[in-house]
Amino acid sequence: MARVSVIIPNYNGSKYLRDCLASLNEAVAEYEYGEAEIIIVDNASTDDGIEIIKECCPAARLIMLDRNYGFSRAVNEGIRASQGKYVILLNNDTRVFRDFISRLVQAIGKDEGIFSVSARMLKMSEPELIDSAGDMYCCLGWAFARGKDRPSAQYDKKAEIFSACAGAAIYRRAVFDKIGYFDEEHFAYLEDVDIGYRARINGYRNIYEPSACVYHAGSGISGSRYNRFKIDLSSRNNVYVAYKNMPLLQLVLNLPFLVAGTFVKTLFFAKKGEGLTYIKGLLKGLMLCVKGRKYPFKKENFGNYIRIQFELWRNMFIRLLG
Repeated sequence: MARVSVIIPNYNGSKYLRDCLASLNEAVAEYEYGEAEIIIVDNASTDDGIEIIKECCPAARLIMLDRNYGFSRAVNEGIRASQGKYVILLNNDTRVFRDFISRLVQAIGKDEGIFSVSARMLKMSEPELIDSAGDMYCCLGWAFARGKDRPSAQYDKKAEIFSACAGAAIYRRAVFDKIGYFDEEHFAYLEDVDIGYRARINGYRNIYEPSACVYHAGSGISGSRYNRFKIDLSSRNNVYVAYKNMPLLQLVLNLPFLVAGTFVKTLFFAKKGEGLTYIKGLLKGLMLCVKGRKYPFKKENFGNYIRIQFELWRNMFIRLLG
């Protein structure tokens, strides 16, 4: 029997909360391996979301923050307040399948070496297409959603992934005490890649479980797929993820790839009229590297760094050829 805690970070999510909570209530009722608790952490919303939460999910524990601290701080508050052996993070713009919780717990319980399990996220507007089948990261400094916009039927098998998409994933709570919690410097975007990276450095695995399904609106709060807020934070955090998690030798090894990846992305966003936004984000990332902390290198993890490096190269070809 395993107790699980479902944590939903919320900021002005009233448009989606009713459907999200209704589906989650059904999943909690269907959970067959123990007890499930719901924790909702609100980042000082200004809409009527709190009233919706109290109406639709009165059993949920509600943590109200005094301002918008971002995704990472919100989920950290929820994790620290949780009681479960496992923690499920869920975006407020999702609808889960009835067996969602049970499937995730079943998957992570198979191996103590698994840190996280990513669900199959389907596009809310086009449910036959994948929104994310787990996150990938490559030596170009690019993080990307596996299977994005492709037919869901192509992603019906379990797979090893670089990191779980924190929009719908389960985590082994005890591992946070070893590798640290979500880095609040991120505010939002790539915080899930960062924590998955740290888990990999320490020898843990991240996997994709296709039987655990959710519908996901995507950019439900921030806006369109390529909005300025997202471009700015993502480019900033791209720099920080590489700097933080790669030892100096690995950074030097990957520098030509990182420079090339940055150049290509600059051209990409310039064509969309957001080149300056992207460059400003990069500069913020460099400044964050100055004040941010690198993840400490330990000799006993050397073999894991080698395995990760080969995966970074492999994922580059997957991204470029896919």
